Amino acid sequence: MTKKSTFKLDSYADYNKLSLTVEPIIDDCTLRDGIQMPGTAVAPRHAVHIVYLLAAMGVERVEVHQYRKPDQEAIKLIQDMNFNVRLASWCRASKDDIDLALRLDMEEIGISHPVSYIHLKSKWPKLSSDDIISRVVDCVEYAREHGLVTFVHGEDGTRADWNFEKKFINAIADAGAETYRLCDTVGIGISDSRAGLPNGIPMKVRKIKEETKIKNIEIHTHDDLGNSVENTIATLKAANGLFDKVYLSTTMLGMGERSGNAETEKVMLNLYLHYGVKKFENGIYWLKEAADYVSFATGCIIPPNKAIVGETAFAHESGIHTHGVLKNPFTYEPYPPKLVGNVRRLTIGKQSGKAIIKHLTEELTKSTLTPEDPKLQNLISMVKEIYESGVRKSSLKIDEFNNLVRKAGLLK
Repeated sequence: MTKKSTFKLDSYADYNKLSLTVEPIIDDCTLRDGIQMPGTAVAPRHAVHIVYLLAAMGVERVEVHQYRKPDQEAIKLIQDMNFNVRLASWCRASKDDIDLALRLDMEEIGISHPVSYIHLKSKWPKLSSDDIISRVVDCVEYAREHGLVTFVHGEDGTRADWNFEKKFINAIADAGAETYRLCDTVGIGISDSRAGLPNGIPMKVRKIKEETKIKNIEIHTHDDLGNSVENTIATLKAANGLFDKVYLSTTMLGMGERSGNAETEKVMLNLYLHYGVKKFENGIYWLKEAADYVSFATGCIIPPNKAIVGETAFAHESGIHTHGVLKNPFTYEPYPPKLVGNVRRLTIGKQSGKAIIKHLTEELTKSTLTPEDPKLQNLISMVKEIYESGVRKSSLKIDEFNNLVRKAGLLK
């Protein structure tokens, strides 16, 4: 990886670069939760390149599925590449699942198990709370005896009874689990520090620190209410000063079941811009390329206005915006597109003013025009005429604009 950003925060915009004592670690689960998104799949060779790009971005841990043959082929290929990234497989609370992870030469696993009574009573109505905890503890101990770094995922933690969840976390910590993942499985977590349990995320983080023995905490949020990134960052803030490490579970493009998860690209850029996390300084250049490749590999379509990585994330068409950007990009861009590997796009459409038409014409003709040039005035009139009826909605394509410039006599 030789491409590096030359962008300096102080030279572009004012950011409140808040200090952190907790170390944030991105745990990307695009190849696990992400590809559970309906209508998506990924081939093993594509999974390898996704991990290559995630590692280039600065992702430190990647979570994968292990059950299907293509998943297993992908794991072997990724392991053979020896990327600078930790690879972890997702397991149920089953020794058979752990044995499979061991056969696949995994070094880390995440054991997932529900912790809310909604799930427990629906799935195991005849088991007591102690029985539930015992079956998970047995699996954690088994994994640790076989040398596996073990995380435990508390599914539906934002709807869990705290007295049970606290007992659950302490039991898995005693059994050797390194990290507890708080899962906001249906996206009802709330970032407000005043919110109580079970879905007040800052309070849950504080309670986990104060009343359990677990070493590290992780957050895995879903976007059913549109708050996944907010709740992920809220966990970071709540964990600051309490924990040494906080794992942030994310997916590229926010892929995942139902409304998906917190976007890796959004969380990472926030960590860099607002919290000055230097380890992502060079990696964020790869955000756009990684997003495009994940889209290609999985079939997940990127909305054109998707923040950071969308094709029109830095597109300007209206007269006010294009005039401002032409004078000073700072006016309507919080950071330069090249920081994340994207590009600025200035387009001609129904909202375009004279300044952008003149600018793009000068770029095309490699000449300098005066605002009063009759040919330029004719071109501006032709553009306005196209949109007068209100039928045309889209911006002009390059060849369409070129033809108009020729028709106006500005290009031979």
